[in-house]
Amino acid sequence: MTTRLGLETFLDSSTDLVAGKRVGLVACPSSVDRQLRSSIDRLHRHPAVNLVALYGPEHGIRGDAQAGAKVASGIDPLTKLPVHSLYGQTQKPSADMLRDIDMIIIDLQEAGVRFYTFVATMLHVMEAAARAGISVIILDRPAPINGEVIEGPVLDPAFRSFVGPAPLPVRYGMTIGELARLLNERVDCDLQVIPMRNWTRAMWYDQSGLPFIPSSPNLPTLDAVTLYPGTCLIEGTNLSEGRGTTRPFEYIGAPWVEAESLAQGLNDLKLAGARFRPVYFVPTFGKYEGELCAGVHVYVTDRDRFRPVSAMLHALQALKRRYPADFAWRSPWVPGRRRPIDLLWGSDRLRRHIDADESVEELIKSWRAGLTQFLQLRARTMLY
Repeated sequence: MTTRLGLETFLDSSTDLVAGKRVGLVACPSSVDRQLRSSIDRLHRHPAVNLVALYGPEHGIRGDAQAGAKVASGIDPLTKLPVHSLYGQTQKPSADMLRDIDMIIIDLQEAGVRFYTFVATMLHVMEAAARAGISVIILDRPAPINGEVIEGPVLDPAFRSFVGPAPLPVRYGMTIGELARLLNERVDCDLQVIPMRNWTRAMWYDQSGLPFIPSSPNLPTLDAVTLYPGTCLIEGTNLSEGRGTTRPFEYIGAPWVEAESLAQGLNDLKLAGARFRPVYFVPTFGKYEGELCAGVHVYVTDRDRFRPVSAMLHALQALKRRYPADFAWRSPWVPGRRRPIDLLWGSDRLRRHIDADESVEELIKSWRAGLTQFLQLRARTMLY
């Protein structure tokens, strides 16, 4: 049975919530219904919804911007509505952006991963709405890599950033609506979540019956999203994470890697649910643009057993051991700030641990107490 999205249940039976209100909408390319109709277009055309403004996260409302590219505000050519960029001059809605609305709807398909920037965008919108006295409605969507498994350390608040806006584990196993409820315990905005129907926690996105629409140009498939909690850590190094190829976040490599040797070494570790294939690729943009890279293609053979964060810790340690003169942690995105790997990890512990060549298993054990505490917090906000 196909999952019924929060968007669809809202339009079917909850539009009374916006009666007489001027409504803003935060949306992205994957904000569609089961028939591939955009929530922007559906709300704009609905007679009971007075949609007056749009708000775009990273990549823009129509997905025309590459990762990290600043998105300009302007006018949506299809609806003729003003579009306020939340990934341009500012990452937070300003008072001016919210001046002409009474309520803001968020309809975003996120990745279930702390450092996916839609998490920070949603949090910033909720905080701004709380200050402005504006109500927030979340149209719930599936947790794409299921709503059961959690993995990785809970973020140290000292390392809070746009890729780590709240004390969450790397993989938190919640829908966006459940996450909003958890974050709202601190924000305290006027929040309502429109739940889905026919969705259970054990479901992966491809079990929902819904079409998979990339919310990021670099997460084009569910395979990429499945690997993303781990392979995004490669962004914090001088290796390519496959951007600029047909397999972003599935390929990892660099010009100085020996593909066959690395693949054999990682396969010898017998990591649960994964195999590694030697691969050669030339990125068309990003790290090593136009250069031949060698590395591995990570295949997930059993996604229920596979733990992407743990697997990439083993890969990072293998790379550091094999190529000590070549492997390096990426320099700060902003000079004088923290290193990307520390922001992605949520502390500097991973970097220090790998540099000291200490046991990966000990690092994995170190986050278990934090996950136990997080599970207790998460339980209060579960909807399914």
